[in-house]
Amino acid sequence: MASPHSMSSLASEICKQISSIFSKPSLHPPVLDVLVKEISSAVARNGRVFLYGVGREGLMLKALCMRLFHLGVSAHFVFDMTTPPIHGPEDLLIASAGPGGFSTVDALCSIARSNGARVLLLTARPETGSCVKHASVVGHVAAQTMADDEESEAVNESRPLLLMGSAYEGALFVLFEMAVYRLGDELKQSPELIRNRHTNLE
Repeated sequence: MASPHSMSSLASEICKQISSIFSKPSLHPPVLDVLVKEISSAVARNGRVFLYGVGREGLMLKALCMRLFHLGVSAHFVFDMTTPPIHGPEDLLIASAGPGGFSTVDALCSIARSNGARVLLLTARPETGSCVKHASVVGHVAAQTMADDEESEAVNESRPLLLMGSAYEGALFVLFEMAVYRLGDELKQSPELIRNRHTNLE
């Protein structure tokens, strides 16, 4: 069984690795600013926010979708039974493709753009990914993904603390918490209002 000290050390190292992602240089605007601006702009034009990602990226986006709903945003996760159609420039699709592209994400971004909606693509590979061509705007999350994992292991020859795409997925979680905090101010949502939208059917 791990001692409290070793658990604390592991937790600190994971948090340090994720924190360092947000200080890496990028040719793109800060991803937090991009995310907050796109969501608040969609709300201002009375639009809806749609979210999608595959695998663990998708779980992070589901968590964001839940918090956006708590903030009073009309937020919908793609493929839920109650997700409405996307149409018009007032709507926003936020999609994640850490390695740059997935066939499902490519298709959904293409459909959203063809229906006139804005598309915010979150990715670790903003220059080379297949999804970028469908994006209205790109949010660069400069983290290691599963696509980089084998290369990194070959160079370092050691077992990484954050396996496969965990660095990217952890960065998404932290990014979304920062965005929710900022959006609370932008959308003038008090903690009481946010709590009142949480389900009581649990």
